[in-house]
Amino acid sequence: MTKPPAKSKPVGIPEDVAAIRKKLKAFLDTQTNDGRKIGGAKYGVYAFFDYDAEPIYVGQTYESLRSRIGRHLTNQRTDAVAMNVLDPFEVAEIEVWPFFDLEGKEAPDVRPILDAAEYTVFQLALKNSTFKAVLNEGEITPTKPIKLPKSYRGSIIPDDLFVQRKHPDIRIARRATTIASLARVISEREVSIGLRKTLRTQAQRLEKLATDRFAELAKSPPPKEPEI
Repeated sequence: MTKPPAKSKPVGIPEDVAAIRKKLKAFLDTQTNDGRKIGGAKYGVYAFFDYDAEPIYVGQTYESLRSRIGRHLTNQRTDAVAMNVLDPFEVAEIEVWPFFDLEGKEAPDVRPILDAAEYTVFQLALKNSTFKAVLNEGEITPTKPIKLPKSYRGSIIPDDLFVQRKHPDIRIARRATTIASLARVISEREVSIGLRKTLRTQAQRLEKLATDRFAELAKSPPPKEPEI
């Protein structure tokens, strides 16, 4: 009796993850007019957007935009609480503000500028947010807004994956899981009011997804039962 061929084992990361990482790398390799890659900026501010172009997170970095954003999107944050704030699956677009003119300066000299830049971007995000809130768990110190350097924005989801990942039922399931994980963390430790605010914002985002999905299906004729 002939033995069936052995099944090959999957090698490497899933194809969809590899495709997203490839597109993320291409975005961070975007070159400025003088040939520098935006992901190589040591200092900078960044914002994440979901599949509806809704701003969902704002941050700053002292370790390079490439490293910081990479740790966010592979869930390699050092803080266990922070890892439950934002599901990398939610991030569809990124905008970055690289501060190349600060290269060579020490962090203490840079901090006031980055704090002001982060607050400026944060205010822009709130202004453009449906919920007037983003998922940042920490307070962003209010400062006087500043003029930002040129920004770069792009999608990190390949076109053939975008439609699939934007499907509301998938997003609802992912959002509910994120909320459950965050709520569990909150129930197990003493946390800041900011983290509870993040939980509320995630709940509001889930409610909108579910409400919009229900309204969409309520207008559609019921699906036909399969013939037996």
